[in-house]
Amino acid sequence: MTERILIIEDETRLAALLADYLKAAGFATDCLATGTGAVDWIRAHAPALVLLDLRLPGMDGLDICRQVRAFSAVPIIMTTARVEEIDRLLGLGLGADDYVCKPYSPREVVARVKAVLRRLHPPEPVADAAVAGPLRLDDDSLRVRADGGEIQLTAVEYALLRALVARPGKILSRARLMERIYDDHRIVSDRTIDSHVKKLRKRLAEILPPGRELIHSVYSVGYRYEDVAD
Repeated sequence: MTERILIIEDETRLAALLADYLKAAGFATDCLATGTGAVDWIRAHAPALVLLDLRLPGMDGLDICRQVRAFSAVPIIMTTARVEEIDRLLGLGLGADDYVCKPYSPREVVARVKAVLRRLHPPEPVADAAVAGPLRLDDDSLRVRADGGEIQLTAVEYALLRALVARPGKILSRARLMERIYDDHRIVSDRTIDSHVKKLRKRLAEILPPGRELIHSVYSVGYRYEDVAD
């Protein structure tokens, strides 16, 4: 079944160009030129991925992302014309899966779309449920369960957790984690990984007993997954 990409972009020529490149790559596309009604559209049509401009008439991308994350883990790639917005977006912890700065190459956007969608089906399995300690991971739904309940992760959060639980007790450098969650080999800063880890820890705390930590920082090196106290 052809995966459908929703493009929410008020620059209609740019939206049409992206749609052409995505169609050439084998995707189906829909375009919206305003934020008004976008949340309802996503709820009704369940696209495979959303390309979401930050600055939109009607409702901006920040509010759309917040509202969509209340009911869906659909991958979201946010676009912005201001490079300085990226750090702010990461700090807000909105749950977007990726960010692209304008002006960008349509080919780069297609590569980012493919990379995010690939992360929905990680090739490396968890060897055994016990390896993940108290956690049970569901690759199909991107959900994580523990005695305290269940959470829905974004594709990038899930890929990060999978990379860590696949090697319990082993230290993974930030560079290695970047390779696991950004398989298009882009250059991102250590701060990006740290931000994703911070958000992942916050989500896991929702289903773990108070004070229980599974993702441990190793000073100046990286992170490890281990069900022991630091």
